[in-house]
Amino acid sequence: MLCKPDEEEQRAGRWEGRLQAARHRAFVGRKEELAAFDDALSGGGLLFVHGPAGIGKSALLRRFAQRAAEAGRAATALDGRTLDPSPSAFLAATTAVLTDERAVLLVDTFERVHALEGWLREGFLPTLPVGALVVVAGRTPPDMMWLADPGWADVLRVIGLGDLDAMDAAALLDSRGVPAELRDPLLAFAGGHPLALSLGAAAALDDGTANSRWTPGRDVIATLLDQLVGDVPDPAHRRALEVCAHTYMSTQDVLRAVLPDEDSAALFAWLRRLPFVESSPLGLYPHDVVREVLDADLRWRDPEGYADLRRRVEAHLAQQIREADDAHVPGAVGSLFYLHRDEGGTPAPHFWRGEGEVYEHVFRPEDTEDLLRLAAEWDAGSVAAVTHWTARRPKAFRLYRRTADGELAGASAWLRLESEAEAQPDPVTATAWATARATAPLRLGEHLAVHRTWVRRCDWGTSPVTTLIQWRAVGWFLRSERMAWSFAAVRGDAPPGDHYGYYGMHALGRRAREGAVEYLLPAHDWRAVPAQVWLDRVLSASVQEPPVTREPELVVLSQEEFTDAIRKALRHLSRSGELATNPLTRSRLLAGRADPVMALRELLEESIHDLGRDPRAGKPHRALDITYLRGAPTQEAAAERLGLSFTTYRRHLSAGIERICEELWRREVHGST
Repeated sequence: MLCKPDEEEQRAGRWEGRLQAARHRAFVGRKEELAAFDDALSGGGLLFVHGPAGIGKSALLRRFAQRAAEAGRAATALDGRTLDPSPSAFLAATTAVLTDERAVLLVDTFERVHALEGWLREGFLPTLPVGALVVVAGRTPPDMMWLADPGWADVLRVIGLGDLDAMDAAALLDSRGVPAELRDPLLAFAGGHPLALSLGAAAALDDGTANSRWTPGRDVIATLLDQLVGDVPDPAHRRALEVCAHTYMSTQDVLRAVLPDEDSAALFAWLRRLPFVESSPLGLYPHDVVREVLDADLRWRDPEGYADLRRRVEAHLAQQIREADDAHVPGAVGSLFYLHRDEGGTPAPHFWRGEGEVYEHVFRPEDTEDLLRLAAEWDAGSVAAVTHWTARRPKAFRLYRRTADGELAGASAWLRLESEAEAQPDPVTATAWATARATAPLRLGEHLAVHRTWVRRCDWGTSPVTTLIQWRAVGWFLRSERMAWSFAAVRGDAPPGDHYGYYGMHALGRRAREGAVEYLLPAHDWRAVPAQVWLDRVLSASVQEPPVTREPELVVLSQEEFTDAIRKALRHLSRSGELATNPLTRSRLLAGRADPVMALRELLEESIHDLGRDPRAGKPHRALDITYLRGAPTQEAAAERLGLSFTTYRRHLSAGIERICEELWRREVHGST
């Protein structure tokens, strides 16, 4: 379509004029892009505009046409949706451009005629007059051949069109007459995406009951899915797209774990080519609006499939937290909690914010001066503790620096303690150890950990620094073996909040004082609530569903109490009522068992059978077998069946019981492995 300046007056009296006037009023922002076009008008060249569907490429090209007309230059507008993708058709539609050095050619929806890109670069554009200006707009960026050819370096300018900024997005809503109470929910849903803002505004204004809690209806979701995503090749690609929308970042590992029967490499390659999917060092992620509409559509269309997808992704990320390289742990934790980003129970520290503003690294000797300066700012009394621990446990520290200038913004330390002597030099760790000893002492082979933090005052509360610190702490929770207790050192004057309660950590009464600062010591007993149970509780606390009955906390037994419980359980092996009151039914050994009484009986029977596999334990095994599995009415009768004196029988029986107690105690403290 050829647009001449003298046609403007004729259009004013037609519907076309009214449509253009309305579009002109609704156009907001894009100052940099308009400036680039105005600059190109003076000397010609090629602008290649790319961006996902609905981002405003067509609106921008219409404004370019208007600016060209205002400058007295004719604009030829082509649309790839109506253009035959052949050189002859393209030439026929651009005859007026070939000889006019003031010509302006605007090609929209270029992805529909993408096959012409090589011919355009090599055959068509080089024949144009030097002063001509060409703008190509499509969903995908130009191929690398443009950038590899030095001839195009001074001619081509690539413009990636993104969301409107917050001010321009609000101005767009104002232009549509959106009242103030609807602005926040619309911006929360659509961000700065022009099409989503426009559709949402139209739907909200049409809904007489819309208020500050407005959410997009099925019609808005369906329209956006059709416009932004379009057709998907097959169900496997649809599922890959849903995984990409549901997870914070998608990699081949994520696709392989969630879709084990599909070709994860092929699906990942397809995803990364989509115009609304971006790449980052952590993986692929879709445009925010695409993410929201895909996730909302699956949740509505297939609730069971949505729940299954979440379970699969959660299981993969939880495993990744435990097995990933240390540097990748905070990102895996953040990705896990990101799954619950829209659920009101999720505390603020679980949200991704300020990504890239702060980075984490391990402590190095050259960091000492910065760290001591931070400790002095946090609490002058803590400098001695920092000096002590950096000398003895440097690997316990993680430092957090601002990306922009390298300034140290925060630090944390995970102090693993196995004896009271280790804890004494630091009043915070000493108080934590005394608290554990008075509440539920450590057993042989166990340890406790104290999480200490130092943060600049401007980052207190919720900030990118504290978010990363808490994610690192969650990683330590889930990766620590044989941990009895964990304590967090929290300043008594810290901003209020119940984040530690959310994490299952509670004050046990004692406080520590270091210099002029008093510290609360919220704690968690990992023997009473093991890591997987804890994680399930934390994640379920984010879900807004009717409360479910939680399994009781586990009992923490000393080795003497544990041994006594084993002896009693063996004596009552056939009596379910007696077994039901045995504390072993609430021990770590049987955590998560649906029927702990049956599980306890099976555990002891299995332990006796296992002992029989050791050729050196033949006599103790036979004593246990006759006494507890074959129903000898008395120990005297058992000795008689074995043909042993009562004293010899008792010695073999005691040896067998001792072997079982030792093995089950090891499993209680150290886990089944």
